[in-house]
Amino acid sequence: MGIFSRFTDIINSNINSILDKAEDPAKMVRLIIQEMEDTLVEVRSSSAKTLADKKELSRRVTRFENEAQQWQEKAELALSKDREDLARAALVEKKKSTSNAETLLQELAQTEEHILKLQDEISQLQDKLADAKARQKTIIMREKTVNSRLKIKKNIESNKVNDALSRFDSYERKIDDIEGQVESYDLASKSLADEISELEADDKVDDELASLKEKMKNS
Repeated sequence: MGIFSRFTDIINSNINSILDKAEDPAKMVRLIIQEMEDTLVEVRSSSAKTLADKKELSRRVTRFENEAQQWQEKAELALSKDREDLARAALVEKKKSTSNAETLLQELAQTEEHILKLQDEISQLQDKLADAKARQKTIIMREKTVNSRLKIKKNIESNKVNDALSRFDSYERKIDDIEGQVESYDLASKSLADEISELEADDKVDDELASLKEKMKNS
């Protein structure tokens, strides 16, 4: 593919469309930027050569125009000396020089038009390159973020996490059993203070019951 064919493809491309179709957007952006940078270097080199060609054409046009002027002067001189034959020959050479200058002027006009188009296309490519570089950072950051989220999601949904949670349930049940055993020991071993407190509570109940019986008998 030639420089200008590839260059036109890049200029006319829609970066968003390219990224939508890409399997790896970050990789695609890097390739687009690399392609743009390579093309920009080549087109600038071509533009520099075209500018050099323009200068060379301008020099040749000036030379032929000077030659035409010199043949004009020679024709006038020959005619002033009554040498019409030499004057005619000088005018023929003048015509050749003038024709060459006109041909080169046409080439020069085409070259200048080509340079203007190149400058416009280079400007467009630079704008697209700046846009691609600006998006590159965002795309890479988004890619890292979404990959991290995907990894977390996979871990959450994996059997390893479920197995770990099942182990937690088993450990909690074992701890419940141990706590139950501890509590049963507490119930089986009453302290002296606990037993005395229970006796005092029984006496209070007996007193309250006797009082209730007396009340009902009187009524």
